[in-house]
Amino acid sequence: MHDAVSPLLLTNARLIDPASGHEQTGSLLLADGLIQALGPEAGEGAGGATVLDCAGKLVAPGLIDMQAFCGEPGAEYRETLKTASAAAAAGGVTTIICAPNTTPPIDDPAIVDFVLRRARDGASVRVHPAAALTKGLDGREMTEIGLLREAGAVAFSDGPHAITNAQVMRRLMMYARMFDALIMHHVQDPDLVGEGVMNEGEFASRLGLKGVPREAETVMLERDMRLVRLTGARYHAQIVSCADSIAIIRQAKADGLPVTAGTSINHLTLNENDVGAYRTFCRLSPPLRLEDDRMALVEAVADGTVDVIVSDHNPQDVETKRLTFTEAADGAIGLETMLSAGLRLVHAGQVSLARLLDAMSSRPAALLGLAGGRLAVGAPADLAVIDPDEPWVVDRYQLHSRSKNSPFDEARLTGRVTATIVAGRIVYEYR
Repeated sequence: MHDAVSPLLLTNARLIDPASGHEQTGSLLLADGLIQALGPEAGEGAGGATVLDCAGKLVAPGLIDMQAFCGEPGAEYRETLKTASAAAAAGGVTTIICAPNTTPPIDDPAIVDFVLRRARDGASVRVHPAAALTKGLDGREMTEIGLLREAGAVAFSDGPHAITNAQVMRRLMMYARMFDALIMHHVQDPDLVGEGVMNEGEFASRLGLKGVPREAETVMLERDMRLVRLTGARYHAQIVSCADSIAIIRQAKADGLPVTAGTSINHLTLNENDVGAYRTFCRLSPPLRLEDDRMALVEAVADGTVDVIVSDHNPQDVETKRLTFTEAADGAIGLETMLSAGLRLVHAGQVSLARLLDAMSSRPAALLGLAGGRLAVGAPADLAVIDPDEPWVVDRYQLHSRSKNSPFDEARLTGRVTATIVAGRIVYEYR
């Protein structure tokens, strides 16, 4: 990714910049890892450049996934940075923010450095670590946010663990504010989750499964909003899954709090009925909710109340998924299918294409202080070439991830990435 790359000219492209909402047809000239020119005249003076004819396909900034588990260190049997980045490239994701719940956790500058070095050696896309908020992810002792940020951490999270101690969370927010660091929190009260494994309600009762009430999410979110008001820290709710949470976020934003929210592609395109006959690939945290909640999330993405869409890529091997629903591990892979699944909402007329891409690229870049997410001269040459109308059927055995736990297995999707470019180099081409 860091060798010299000859200039690349993308021609006959439909260019869309989600940061500005501007769309045009034309060419795009890439050189020295940056966008050098774009628009109808961009091909002039591009002698010697390698030409990629986009044949009218869409060219957009590469996606930035704010939540993906990449396996290293400690869980290479589930995923490695190399396999995660191959899956990302196939899904048009050019930047991964890797979750801190590794073994050992990313709670020390030396581990941040280790991840960055491993990514430089083996990853085909950009990788930035999110560092832990508390040591050992145990919710008690704060990490050195300043040192971790200096080492290269772009955000702070305890991964799938919620910080239940309000005093610890208050101190973390005060500390993070000093460094303008972004806190990303998993808003699920573990005591209210208890032994629940899916959305609490009639369907869970019919299946004989213990439920997780929406209040497990909203109680934690309400508390955090009050602590943000107290401290002024930048706060991001990693995944909201229900209509009640959207109302809380909407109110916090109306009150001027520095609050943003994300949701996962799973919660936007699936609901509790997809659990069906105990499909463990649909056992997630937070759980899939009611169809009314899903539709509320779609509307909240469309109007910008929910800022970001993540894959929530969480690879699990067969040993932890080929179990009863109650015993199976939470999580689904999603890097490779995030954009295609999201295009369902565009084809249905529920979310505009520009807003979908904004939620998957421009907004994450802005929140994390990254240079990507823009189609503009001087922006990084990180791009996805997309055929929004290409139909395909997901076959988990064809996916690039080391684990195969896709909730979209055998799903019919419309729209797929045909090429992915990172720093001006083609890292994936669909044949």
